[in-house]
Amino acid sequence: MRVAVAIDSFKGSMSSMEAGEAARAGILRAVPDAGVVVRPLADGGEGTVEALIEGMGGERHTVTVTGPLGKPVECVYGVIRETQTAVLEMSGAAGLTLVPERERNPLYTTTYGVGEVIREAIQEGCRRFLIGIGGSATNDGGVGMLKAMGFRFLDAKGEEIAPGAAGLEALASISTDQAMRELGDCEFRVACDVTNGLCGPNGCSAVYGPQKGATPPMIVQMDAWLARYARLTKEINPDADPDKAGSGAAGGLGFAFLAFLNAALEPGIQIVLEETGLEEQIREADFVVTGEGRLDGQTAMGKAPVGVAALAKKYGKPVIAFAGSVTSEANRCNEKGIDAFFPILREITTLERAMEPAYAKDNLAATTEQAFRLIKILSLTTKKSLSIK
Repeated sequence: MRVAVAIDSFKGSMSSMEAGEAARAGILRAVPDAGVVVRPLADGGEGTVEALIEGMGGERHTVTVTGPLGKPVECVYGVIRETQTAVLEMSGAAGLTLVPERERNPLYTTTYGVGEVIREAIQEGCRRFLIGIGGSATNDGGVGMLKAMGFRFLDAKGEEIAPGAAGLEALASISTDQAMRELGDCEFRVACDVTNGLCGPNGCSAVYGPQKGATPPMIVQMDAWLARYARLTKEINPDADPDKAGSGAAGGLGFAFLAFLNAALEPGIQIVLEETGLEEQIREADFVVTGEGRLDGQTAMGKAPVGVAALAKKYGKPVIAFAGSVTSEANRCNEKGIDAFFPILREITTLERAMEPAYAKDNLAATTEQAFRLIKILSLTTKKSLSIK
């Protein structure tokens, strides 16, 4: 029997790989000679860096960069030497969680630190980048990031504009003359699950500005400044399109990646599945195991376990999911390719106890074991050719 395991993290309890290894242990208790392959799983958002570092033999780097408020912050990113790949989340350098609620104001928050992380990774020899851009505190159109890599954004006097969205008010010209030469050799895959354009009623200022501290008058101003920024960008890159899906992601950071770095904006789960080589493992598997901390209606709307299920169904493979808890809406997951799912709790307990890492691992392993004991006996009964002894 061959089993491919890819489980998202149980936040607060188990990392993706820890959950996968717990499931593997349970499967082997039931079917000792099973071939079980564990791959990391994430959707491009929080936890992606750690999942890929742990699951792909990467190195964990910590670098001090300029935070969204201009103060130093420590940002973690991963380096996978074999493929010269860096993995990072923009939220580690410019995320909303780095800004106290009372200080949230997108006029002044910057993505400069994101560019510093990329610059550091380039100096480490990386030429491929996997970047998640969710959870930003910024609305500067990615100008801060680009400035950190040598692009120049100048006012009418030829001086650098101020950080944050407010600096865009004075933007008169853009220069690429001092941009890092290495960028021409770099490939950027950006995990982006939103489709907003840069400007207008569905643009980044109007849709995401309020959660970052923007008032209605600020939204109008920022939208106008970003529109002029887009026009100036087209003078450099005629193909720059502020209306392209994802351009408004992370306060316009998506636009910067597309227009200046020739990046590809893709669903986060697609990037992770391809980079981890899960498809090959699923193609050779008899069963696919996935899951996450909470299986609910949101899962069915396209979260990581459903991405795994969709890939499994491409090859007609049965999919079993395990979760810390499930809701009544989780039944919708059955319509999305998850053939059966199981909560792992085996007794009434407190939330704190349920989330204890050792307890959660034991529960996941035990539940997986019982599921595969059933699979084993049914397979033997129906004489399926799964090479089970």
